[in-house]
Amino acid sequence: MNKTPTIITVLALALAGCNQKFSWQGGAWQPINVKATVVDSGSEQILKVERDLKALPFDTARLAATVDQPTYVKWLAHDVSAGVIEVKVFSRIKPDSPFKQARGFIGLVFYIGEDDKAFESVYLRPSNGRSTDSAMRSHAVQYFAYPDHKFDRLRREAPGIYESGADIGLNEWISLRLEITKYARRLYINEGKIPVLSVMEPRGTQSYGAIGLWVDIGTEGYFKEFRFIPAK
Repeated sequence: MNKTPTIITVLALALAGCNQKFSWQGGAWQPINVKATVVDSGSEQILKVERDLKALPFDTARLAATVDQPTYVKWLAHDVSAGVIEVKVFSRIKPDSPFKQARGFIGLVFYIGEDDKAFESVYLRPSNGRSTDSAMRSHAVQYFAYPDHKFDRLRREAPGIYESGADIGLNEWISLRLEITKYARRLYINEGKIPVLSVMEPRGTQSYGAIGLWVDIGTEGYFKEFRFIPAK
């Protein structure tokens, strides 16, 4: 189960920079500041996503300003306001990462505005999950709201409220289940019955929008078995 994806045949290529749409799992998707490729593992189609540094440059000297950005593939379905997002994710750190502290950043975005200038996200830092440093372990899961409430501001103004620990790691498949309601966001990992992160005071600016699959600097991310379950 927790093995590196075997890439056999490239089935479709989404060219970042020109926002070319592509098909995956019966739906239409669009890359936003990322490179996305649908690959065949031999038994299923897996989506590979990496941040496009030409479309959206990264600057170590301006870390807070150039991370937690609109770097995702967007599901071109109807806007949603409440429901459950499920997907399995796998991340590894690129050997040529321009950020030496890359953590395998991978996760979900939702309530994406039409112009991609506002959204919310919950993402993982898999390499932190089993760190021997307890402070790093407590930063394995992160919520943020773009553009005004990124990780650095939330950590400074509300330490421990918008991030948490989780038993996760690089180079393994991790099941995510994100429940979205008007007032809360709850993330469950690997079929767990208790959320690893509950956000009871979201910082986003809207209550509906598109859904996406997100990565950040230095990450080679993979996604499979995506589905969205609307609230009844």
